[in-house]
Amino acid sequence: MPAPVRGGSRVQAKPRAKAPPSPAKRPAKGGAGAPAREGVPPKLILLTAAGLLAIALGATLATGGRGQMLVDSVTAAVDGRFGEAGFRLRTVHVQGASQMATPDIVRAAGVYKDQPLLGLDLAALRDRVETVGWVKEARIVRLLPDTLVIAVEERRQLAVWQHAGRSVVIDEKGRVIPEADPARFPMLPLVVGAGGAEHAGEILPVIAQRPKLMQRMEALVRVDDRRWDLRLKDGSLIQLPAVGEEDALAQLEQLDLRSRILELGFERIDLRNPDVVAVRPRPVETTAPDGLAAAGV
Repeated sequence: MPAPVRGGSRVQAKPRAKAPPSPAKRPAKGGAGAPAREGVPPKLILLTAAGLLAIALGATLATGGRGQMLVDSVTAAVDGRFGEAGFRLRTVHVQGASQMATPDIVRAAGVYKDQPLLGLDLAALRDRVETVGWVKEARIVRLLPDTLVIAVEERRQLAVWQHAGRSVVIDEKGRVIPEADPARFPMLPLVVGAGGAEHAGEILPVIAQRPKLMQRMEALVRVDDRRWDLRLKDGSLIQLPAVGEEDALAQLEQLDLRSRILELGFERIDLRNPDVVAVRPRPVETTAPDGLAAAGV
């Protein structure tokens, strides 16, 4: 079955409201107004920040962890220094996600434009991204000075599962992908019934090895949470056993090679008994004398 096209997506971080401008400083008495502050070289800011971090680390080690408040305040100061040096978030680059999944991933990341890049908790950010149903695994990378990369492995959409009047998209492990709209996956096979999601990953690959059968299948129905019925698009029914489904489908293939039964059609094929393949032909339509169609057995 065709998978959604994956690829990298680049999005701009969400803007945050700007603070009101500071009032201009008055010029000093007796002289011309001088600039309020000259730009500080980024190299000097980095050296200053590194020194502050070293002091904070030393304080923490010396106090046996009791200097955590000092560390927190110093970290905030360092974060601001790095922000002054230009290390603020401008772009979020999402890799490995489909176009449908990317907006949900960016929303879960919860980052915003001009956020200090070095102050981001990458582990917490990864945890937030991995709560998204599309995402199997995530990796977060900082690219200085202004880019955040979110690389994900997306869950493979296996089927649409229909149960209790509700349809959802499931992955190969039977887990629901809440953000996925089933209407946008018309090419996925339909699985119906209680227990269908948990066991679909076992039977669908077996059926997919038989393209002739797969393209005729309308739905895979779980019966009593122990075995499967295959409903075909022409209304035919194939009953599979509770165990040995692959052997039963091999029997069906042999029958089709001999009689082209999948093309000719039937009402039901019962494969539940490995020793006997029971076929019920489709009722033959006959024409009554008055010109009306009558069904014969």
